[in-house]
Amino acid sequence: MASLRLRVTAGASRDAIAGWQGDVLRVRVAAPPERGKANEAVLRLLAAALGVERRRLALVRGATSRDKLVQVDGVEEADLKARLLPSSR
Repeated sequence: MASLRLRVTAGASRDAIAGWQGDVLRVRVAAPPERGKANEAVLRLLAAALGVERRRLALVRGATSRDKLVQVDGVEEADLKARLLPSSR
């Protein structure tokens, strides 16, 4: 199981993975930050980018914050960053 630190911008013009800033992945989603809509959009976007099912991702910390921690089941730490590099999207 791998962990992924995120910095999320909700209410963006479109859903996108903006890239790495150190060991933090910057993510933008169009969904508004209300009633968990942005969190769910982030998890769906990550699942698609990683090529895993949505149910294999869990929001561990940061439900109401821009800074989040997500656990990904079935993906190794070393493989996680490689799957999210710009050339792999």
